Amino acid sequence: MFKKMLVAVDGSKAALRAMEQAIEFQQMTPDAEIFLICVYKHHSLFAASLSVGRPEDLQIPDDTLAGYAKEIVEHAKQIATEKGAKNLRGFVKGGRPSKMIVEFAKSKGIDLIVMGAHGTHDAKDGLLLGSVSHRVASLAHCPTLIV
Repeated sequence: MFKKMLVAVDGSKAALRAMEQAIEFQQMTPDAEIFLICVYKHHSLFAASLSVGRPEDLQIPDDTLAGYAKEIVEHAKQIATEKGAKNLRGFVKGGRPSKMIVEFAKSKGIDLIVMGAHGTHDAKDGLLLGSVSHRVASLAHCPTLIV
């Protein structure tokens, strides 16, 4: 079975269902690890400075987004622990979500990526997969389970 599983979380119900699936796999292989990752889109200070209304204390959007991503990971860890997950670690990364998920999985030797079919945005216009899950499934070096 899988020894290292990566679950992409973004606060969506689909991501939590994906996490539950990874927990079920972990119960079949008790020494398996689950890595949770939340990736926020990077915004530069330059992009923030282009705002029409500029406060005196200009804050970089990344700081706020990183904080929110950390909350998402902590919430997911809490739910996973309540559902019996063991060997659980959480990570927050900034960048293009699909690229960061694939790069992180490769760097950690992940042998299964589990993620929701759609993130925080619902399916529109009859799309079968969200853009991030589609790109990850196409680029990943390991099996990808889309829940």
